[in-house]
Amino acid sequence: MHPMNESAANVFIVDGCRTPVLKARGAPGPCSGADLAVAAGGALMLRAGIAADALDEVVLGCVMAAADEANIARVAALRIGVAQTTPAFTVQRNCASGMQALDTAAARIRQGAAQLTLAGGVEAMSRAPLLLNDGAVHWLAGLRRAKTAAARIKHIARLRPAHLKPVVALLRGLTDPVAGMSMGQTAEKIARRFGIDRDAMDRFALQSHRRLAHAVEQHHFDDEIQPLYCDGDGGVVEHDDGLRRDTSIEKLAKLKPVFEPLSGSVTAGNSAQVSDGAAWLLLASERGLREHRLEPAGRIVAVEWAALDPSEMGLGPVHAAGRLLQRLGLDARDIDYWELNEAFAGQVLACLAAFESHDYCFNEAGLERAVGRIEQERLNIDGGAIACGHPVGMSGARITLHALNVLRRTGGKRAVATLCIGGGQGGAALIETL
Repeated sequence: MHPMNESAANVFIVDGCRTPVLKARGAPGPCSGADLAVAAGGALMLRAGIAADALDEVVLGCVMAAADEANIARVAALRIGVAQTTPAFTVQRNCASGMQALDTAAARIRQGAAQLTLAGGVEAMSRAPLLLNDGAVHWLAGLRRAKTAAARIKHIARLRPAHLKPVVALLRGLTDPVAGMSMGQTAEKIARRFGIDRDAMDRFALQSHRRLAHAVEQHHFDDEIQPLYCDGDGGVVEHDDGLRRDTSIEKLAKLKPVFEPLSGSVTAGNSAQVSDGAAWLLLASERGLREHRLEPAGRIVAVEWAALDPSEMGLGPVHAAGRLLQRLGLDARDIDYWELNEAFAGQVLACLAAFESHDYCFNEAGLERAVGRIEQERLNIDGGAIACGHPVGMSGARITLHALNVLRRTGGKRAVATLCIGGGQGGAALIETL
């Protein structure tokens, strides 16, 4: 089936923009999730000339919204200045929450339920909370039940140092409760499976930083990134601030494995950075384009989801992108550009090997044949999450937006944006220019 016939109702991408990605540096970042979403969303609405009451819906992906930003899509929409009568809702699919927002918004447009939608993703990972452990919660509950001064004094005496040990919500969130493995351990597993060694991981990580540095120097992000004005001492941030221009293969080689200290290869240097950021895309139907006099930049042809063993979640892109291309009668050669989210260098390299493997594609991904070879010259040509960061709720929207921008810059026709998803899933979107 040819992509142009995938759906009778086209979903057009009018425009999109994002914040710089801010690296988490051991303390809460300068912006909340809603702050980030408002910064990018407000700029996009102004640039597109969209009136406050023009949007039919707002859909935002987020994994760990703050307690005071429940349904962060609605909070952000109202702060952006979207009309109070415009519904807004938040979606969550772990690392692919931003892509899920685009898919959900596109489906609503294809159904005729919406004509113009603001959709994207956000995450402020640096603001993930520290939680009380169960022992502390039970101790506090007992203190509350104590009715007399003597009972309270007796209960206070039961307080132990262990009660003061916090639960790091971010670490819990990055650990699979079914497989009992951290995301980094799953990356170690698939890297071993496909024979990806430490040197290959570090060289891929170095390439990511060099490509991002070159893209910044060539002003490739000027239309994509909205400068972020941070309160307090944050100042103005114009580019992704996790870029390490001075890194080298020697520096990367000195880093110790994080997840398997004795035998592992996954380090902080060849893994995605924990970060904050937001990205939005403005989606429209043909009717929406006409009514608001908008010019489209591209279209979302199709989105595909797949699931697999959670302990090998990093191979999710092979399952999702493979199914997407098979459904549309395409293979790797038909795609001009690939944006494969760099959760871990070893994970990306394992995916590239699996894409070429008929045995893996046929026997484990359920495909008719191998997807094919994806050359480095068509993959993440402006760097990826190892260099710029991976705000989990944002990344699916970021890579989709950037895939379109690369196509427009290079004169390409089709791009696939794909990513692995904690819990054992994969997502992939096919984007076309017009």
